[in-house]
Amino acid sequence: MKFTPTAFKGSFIIDLDLFEDERGWFARTFCKKEFEQIGHTKEWVQLNHSFTKQKGTIRGMHYQIFPFTEIKLVRCISGKVFDVIIDLRKDSATFLQWTGVELSAENKKMLYIPEGFAHGFQTLSDNCELIYHHSQFYQPNVEGAIRYNDPIININWPLPITNISKRDEEHPFLDNNFKGI
Repeated sequence: MKFTPTAFKGSFIIDLDLFEDERGWFARTFCKKEFEQIGHTKEWVQLNHSFTKQKGTIRGMHYQIFPFTEIKLVRCISGKVFDVIIDLRKDSATFLQWTGVELSAENKKMLYIPEGFAHGFQTLSDNCELIYHHSQFYQPNVEGAIRYNDPIININWPLPITNISKRDEEHPFLDNNFKGI
């Protein structure tokens, strides 16, 4: 695997090292020793798989609150998405900044998201599937979210929005009282 740092400390885009022959290809998507080289020592305790039908759908921007903050490793295994993270770490030089990366079945990239980030995505094709590794068990009473169109964050979604859940549509906008997580 090749780990390329993003502009956010501790976050990486991961390219798989494919071993190809006439049958197809093989790639490792996790190796404890390789991940230790980027400082990852926590255990993956939960794996999730999502399917989104319609191009232009937005899911997010979700996070968990301390002490249940989590590391995520996200990979698109079908279709193509614009994957977005927002730095919510109160003492970070990139606090309240966002970045996005295209993850697709074709490019096979993964995104490593450290603790203290909100995460979401927009589908760039129909029938998208994502696999998520989590370092923390889901805790519904300690989750938070930022509205996908929050003017303070100002995410530039690449497509018109075709579908969003009522829950994601109603997340609050940030205000001056938000100090991070």
